[in-house]
Amino acid sequence: MRSNRAKVRAGVSMAATLPMIAGALALGIPAAQAADSPARDVLKGSRPLWATAKADKGAASNSAQVKARVYLAGKDAAGLAAYAKAVSDPSSPLYGKFLSAKKAESRFGATKAQVSAVKSWLKSSGLEITEVTAHYVTVSGDVAAAEKAFGTQLHNFAKGSKTYRAPAQTASVPAGLRGAVLTVTGLDNAPHKSSHHDQLPPPDAVFKNAGPFSSYYGSNTASTLPDAYGHKIPYAIKGYTGKQLRAAYGAGTYTGKHVRVAITDAYASPTIAFDAGKYAQKNGDAAWKTGQLHQVLPKNYTKTEECGAAGWYGEETLDVEAVHAVAPNADVTYVGAASCYDDDLLDSLSKIVDNHLADIVSNSWGDIEANQTPDLAAAYDQVFQLGAVQGIGFYFSSGDNGDEVANTGTKQVDTPANSAWVTAVGGTSLAVGKGDKYQWETGWGTEKATLSADGKSWDGFPGAYTSGAGGGTSKTVPQPYYQKNVVSKALATANNAAGNRVVPDIAAIADPNTGFLVGQTQTFPDGSEKYSQYRIGGTSLAAPVIAAVQALAQEARGGKALGFANPAIYAKYGKKGVFHDVTDNPTGSGLAVARVDFANGFDAADGLLTSVRSLGKDSSLSAVKGYDDVTGVGSPANGYVQSYRKH
Repeated sequence: MRSNRAKVRAGVSMAATLPMIAGALALGIPAAQAADSPARDVLKGSRPLWATAKADKGAASNSAQVKARVYLAGKDAAGLAAYAKAVSDPSSPLYGKFLSAKKAESRFGATKAQVSAVKSWLKSSGLEITEVTAHYVTVSGDVAAAEKAFGTQLHNFAKGSKTYRAPAQTASVPAGLRGAVLTVTGLDNAPHKSSHHDQLPPPDAVFKNAGPFSSYYGSNTASTLPDAYGHKIPYAIKGYTGKQLRAAYGAGTYTGKHVRVAITDAYASPTIAFDAGKYAQKNGDAAWKTGQLHQVLPKNYTKTEECGAAGWYGEETLDVEAVHAVAPNADVTYVGAASCYDDDLLDSLSKIVDNHLADIVSNSWGDIEANQTPDLAAAYDQVFQLGAVQGIGFYFSSGDNGDEVANTGTKQVDTPANSAWVTAVGGTSLAVGKGDKYQWETGWGTEKATLSADGKSWDGFPGAYTSGAGGGTSKTVPQPYYQKNVVSKALATANNAAGNRVVPDIAAIADPNTGFLVGQTQTFPDGSEKYSQYRIGGTSLAAPVIAAVQALAQEARGGKALGFANPAIYAKYGKKGVFHDVTDNPTGSGLAVARVDFANGFDAADGLLTSVRSLGKDSSLSAVKGYDDVTGVGSPANGYVQSYRKH
């Protein structure tokens, strides 16, 4: 896990279910005037929480180098948030009255005078301006110049076993710049490493599932293995395909035609076009049309080793193939970030918004809320709000470690899924039966027990918790209006009597034991690179599936953008046939599947591992009747896509 800003791919959960994260934020933070310094405006949240007096190791060297981003607030930050809310709310007279990218920039972007004033201030402090965009000004220089510019001392602080630089006081800007500066990032350097231009590495080592498998839920009973919950259990799914998922979530005849979906991750798979084409051909999806898949990539990649660049190839592949499987005629644009750090991921999101590359954006990455800082929360929310006013909706994985206690020792949600301006996608275990018939879903949460040496029982059944859909109550984000009267008071007030944001909003298939089949070029033990297929899960599957379902819904709506979807999703809550109300025990008895894995992840040379995976066991989180913190309002039912039709 990274300790500061670099995001990890949200939940690619495979063989033994890799412990990864998916991802949540606070609302925009305008500058507030400092009571003790009338000539300065404080930038709230610019001093990290770990920069305490107790951890202070003294002043940083004046000659040490700083690289920072000064985010521009634009000419009307409050107006941007208000308009983003109005155009997203079905009960508002402004609902759906979206602005073009050009009009949004003209109405809410920074003025030339603001940019000029910010540049002048930074230069006069001795900082060098290295980049100016519509959203920020990047500067570099020494500590002494940064201290002069931001009115704070930069000290070294102990953070865990390491030492990092950070502001000793909250940063500020001259009062004359009031309203021009949203926030500054980069004054702390945890855990940033020096950047260098890297070439992308080859694909990761091959991963294969062993089997036996079920082709649909319950098709192959593990008759020779011990019972679980008083009955024989089926083998895990080989991997659902688009046909099965489309049936489960009510796609009908809709295909996402004329709808644009974007996907963001870090880096870029060099074999994505081949892999996506091969996968569609092998698994009954519509062939990709010429020009249907696009990539928008940075000039250079950085931090490839630190971020595990090759590991992101599988994430991109999953996202692209899942969107196409569920919405085969949607136009797909992959926007790759230069690294897994926030600045680069923000750049990718901004490219989509500034150029309106899509109406629906799937994001399968994130981090724990404790690692989010208010300065970055403000920067993310500004992008999400600029998207909302244009009719662009963002969908984020809710996480793969349940309540995060097993992973971090602290109960918390993930970020950016906790932002009040995104749709957080939770996860389920999905049973699709014979004839592609939807049977049931549970909240995704797995407990694992292994087969005893004599093969007659499961050791320590039901076993230890391994993974599950992220969710819970934010500690930092106030309750958004659309969750009121839907989310229970107990959940909303778990961390704050006034009520906070609860995650997720909606859910779809995520459990790798009832997962999705994906195809990817991988590196085999002999060094060759070949296409291979395997089952995968995680909320990084749920997010692109929901994004694809939203593409179907947009088509059903006559092609008109859905925009930021949460107000509309919650407005549909409780309407008959729109959502599957997912619970942890839908059949009345315990549910589990049997799984056989290669010990080495590739072949039987090192033996096989047999286990039982119980379903619906997500840490302290529970999928219950009504809204819950595992599946939100539930998963899309047959009436969901249809509910967007114009009557």
